Amino acid sequence: MAFTLQIGDEAPDFQLPGVDGKTYRMADFARAKVLVVFFTCNHCPFVVGSERRIAALHDRFHPKGVDWAGINSNETQKHPTDSFEHMKKRAKEAGLRYPYLRDDSQDVARAYGALRTPHFFVFDAERRLRYTGRLDDNPRAEGKQTTHELCDALEALLTGQTPPTPVTNPIGCNVKWKDRPEHWMPPEACDLV
Repeated sequence: MAFTLQIGDEAPDFQLPGVDGKTYRMADFARAKVLVVFFTCNHCPFVVGSERRIAALHDRFHPKGVDWAGINSNETQKHPTDSFEHMKKRAKEAGLRYPYLRDDSQDVARAYGALRTPHFFVFDAERRLRYTGRLDDNPRAEGKQTTHELCDALEALLTGQTPPTPVTNPIGCNVKWKDRPEHWMPPEACDLV
């Protein structure tokens, strides 16, 4: 059985606290034509290197009906900067314009099969998975990317098309799992494609 959601799978529901004081569920995004759920954190250099691109994509596609939810599932004993209090501070500093949610139990990360930060899951209006993987081929260094898979997927879905590349390997730091070695990855999910 695959660790990570497969194309066509239904979006797992969640109930997670946001840094804005609200609790979010899948139903809160019911009106979105497309929903981007992505696993992220505060400290990963791949996330930090991607933040401006993610913000630009949010600003470009949110008015067209694309909702976004960023989820931080990293354990905090060895990574205290990923705590909920640090998330609030990071969201304010970075000016995040989408819900930034805390998955302290890591149940949501397991349900989705999150591998890295960032790892994107894009769902259509029926909340079926249509794209999973990376932002582009160089999330750490803005301006050096040569592909745009997440953007391509969003453009395709908004025009009723299938994303040209529905699955890519996410590029970033591995999710920091509780009671696992620092760089642990599930053996059945080390390579998606």
